[in-house]
Amino acid sequence: MSRINRVTTQTGDNGTTALGTGRRVSKTDPIITALGSVDELSSLLGVLRNLQINPELNTQITDVQQVLFDIGAILAMEGQYQVEQMDARIDALKSITETCNSTLPPLREFVIPGSNQTNAQCHLCRTVCRRAEANVWEVLETTNSNADSETAFKQAGRYLNRLSDFLFVQARILANDPDEAQWRGPSAPA
Repeated sequence: MSRINRVTTQTGDNGTTALGTGRRVSKTDPIITALGSVDELSSLLGVLRNLQINPELNTQITDVQQVLFDIGAILAMEGQYQVEQMDARIDALKSITETCNSTLPPLREFVIPGSNQTNAQCHLCRTVCRRAEANVWEVLETTNSNADSETAFKQAGRYLNRLSDFLFVQARILANDPDEAQWRGPSAPA
């Protein structure tokens, strides 16, 4: 049975939308902004999956997209949706990131995105992820929530923080360039 059987409802034509809790909020509400950023990130990850990436990364990103829908549910349900094993997912993402990072040469400076299409797309995902994380923290700061809801929002923020680390490391791997471009810094010659 489909949960989404009508796309056009026209109920948002006055600038409001309904959350999963039934409460109507402005389309400029921080929770809607956060939902939009998480949705945008999932879409951009879909683009990345359709570029030339290895099957293991493709599977990891598919798993990430599933978690992003869970984060969307946390937001839409105003923190009342609890994700099972979220702390374990956060720890697993951290572990994958650390393992992958250990295979890369140390950085001297900030990397410059754009070594190739997949590297650039992964960096784009990373930057949107950082915005989505900031949007989730804003929801937490602006919402009166109980302890369970606060925990759910914090887990969502922590996951997105780990995800931006993961995407940064994956972008470096996707650069496939031992001499990847790095910022020359303020004291470096032009």
